[in-house]
Amino acid sequence: MAVKNLRIAFRHRLELAGVRFLIALPRVFPLRTSVKLGGLLGLAGFDVFRIRRRVSLENLDRAFSGRFTARERTAIARRSYVNFAKSIVEFASLGRIKKGEYGRIVRVSGFEHLAGPLESGHGVVAVTGHFGSWELLGAGIAARDLPVDFLVGEQSNSLVNDTMNGLRRAAGIGIIERGVAARGVFDSLRRGRIVALLADQDARRAGVFVDFFGTPASTFQGPAQFAFRTGCPIVCCCIVRRGDETHDVTFFPPLYPRGGAARDAEVFRLTEAHTKILEGYVREYPDHYFWAHRRWKTKPATS
Repeated sequence: MAVKNLRIAFRHRLELAGVRFLIALPRVFPLRTSVKLGGLLGLAGFDVFRIRRRVSLENLDRAFSGRFTARERTAIARRSYVNFAKSIVEFASLGRIKKGEYGRIVRVSGFEHLAGPLESGHGVVAVTGHFGSWELLGAGIAARDLPVDFLVGEQSNSLVNDTMNGLRRAAGIGIIERGVAARGVFDSLRRGRIVALLADQDARRAGVFVDFFGTPASTFQGPAQFAFRTGCPIVCCCIVRRGDETHDVTFFPPLYPRGGAARDAEVFRLTEAHTKILEGYVREYPDHYFWAHRRWKTKPATS
C-alpha cells in the first residue's frame, strides 16, 4: 500500500509539473505564439502517442456515416487534437489575460440572449459542450462583468484540481463543485447568476436518451432539471476558433421550461433541444469537437 501511495503521489507531482509548464508557456511567449506551440502537443498526442486515436476515428465514422473518407476523418481528428491542445494553453493563460483583452480575443454575437434574462431577474443555465475553447468562453462571459459560476467535476489529482480552479477564479469565475452540485446550482440561479456547464458526456444510466447524430446517447438531465425546477432558461452557446487564434462566440435564444408541463416530458424536450443545437455546430465544425470521449458508450435498455 505504501509503495502504491508513493507511485500515486509521484504521478500527481508529474501531472502538476505538466500543468505548471503550460501555465509558464504564455509567460515566455506572446499568447498567440504560445497557442500555436500548444498545437504541436495535439499533433504529438494524435500521431505519436496516439491517445484514444481509435476511439476518435470510430466516433467520427459513426457520426458522419460515410460523409467523409477515411483520410478525411483522420485529418479532422488530427485537427480536433490540435484545437484541444490549443484550448488547454488558453485555459492555462486565464490568469495572464487582462480583462480588457477579452474583447479582442473573443467576439460575441447574440449577447442579448444571455443578458436579457439576467436583466429580467432570472438566473441562466448556460450550456455548451466539449467544443472549441470552452474555458475561454466562460472567461469571456466573466470579463463582460456578468456573474458566472462553473459547475466543475473534481479531478482525482487534488493538486491539479486546485490549480485549475485557481485559474478560473483568477478570470472572475465562481466555482460549484459537483459534490454540492444541486444545492450550489439552485442557490446561484436564485441569486440571478449564470451557471455554466458542459452537458455532452455519457451520463450512463442516470441520463436521458436523446439522439446525437442519429444514435441515442445517454445525456445528463442536469441542465433541464435545473431549468424546470427554477423556471430559469437554458441558453446554449458555442465558441469557434479563427485562423488568427481569436474566437467567435454565439449565444442562442433562451429555452424556457413550459409552466404546467409534466416534468419528465419537459426534461426530455429541453435536453433534446440543447443537444440538437450542439450537434448543429459539430456538423459545421467537426474539428472543434472532442471526439476522444466514448459518447455512445451506454446503450438504451432493451424491452
